Amino acid sequence: MSVRRTVATRIGQQLAPKMTEIAPGMTSSFVREALHRAIAGVGPLPAAAKAADAQLKEQAGDVEKAIHEVIENHVRFAGAQGFVTNIGGVVTGMVTIPANITGLALVQCRMIAGIAHLRGYDLDDPRVRNAILGCLMGEDTVKRLVKKRQLPAHPADLATGPAHDEALSRTITTEVAADLVSRVAGKRLAVTVGRRVPVVGGVVGMSADGYATWKIGRYAERELRPLTTR
Repeated sequence: MSVRRTVATRIGQQLAPKMTEIAPGMTSSFVREALHRAIAGVGPLPAAAKAADAQLKEQAGDVEKAIHEVIENHVRFAGAQGFVTNIGGVVTGMVTIPANITGLALVQCRMIAGIAHLRGYDLDDPRVRNAILGCLMGEDTVKRLVKKRQLPAHPADLATGPAHDEALSRTITTEVAADLVSRVAGKRLAVTVGRRVPVVGGVVGMSADGYATWKIGRYAERELRPLTTR
């Protein structure tokens, strides 16, 4: 885990109890709505499965190449700050959640959903949606939560569990909301520092968002193992 990620996580954990003060509306219900829109399509982005199938066709049916392209496309989306901010605005509306954070979460959820679809998972299955949100938090956070027994299993096991557990869904969405708050805190810290050096703040932000998205995409690629052979 990088020093920057560690600092952001610690800040987020300290501020999580004040979640509604930092990002009003960033609650479990918001997380579920954001995930739904990421899967169903929002603004200029078509549904995750439809976009993934288009990549599969473009790659002549090669699932692994299609997954690579899904990740690369979303890394580019994440790096385009104006685009991400616009997507965030579509979902948040009048809710005062930082648009870049919500837009980025949408892009990353859509990427993970595309990977899950290509690997044979049913995006309408609530267990799979829990797994998508698990991947969204990233490998380090998931390992920490599993170790502390705040999560019963890793995303791949959540997606194929014996039955949907509503209490588990609430736990996951709460943890994701807290993780998003840590991103808000980290972003605000980076912006504050970046403003002291013209242009640098924007470049750093774009690079960080792109890298974070790539890292989460690779984690989802490893975690969501194939269910079926196409």
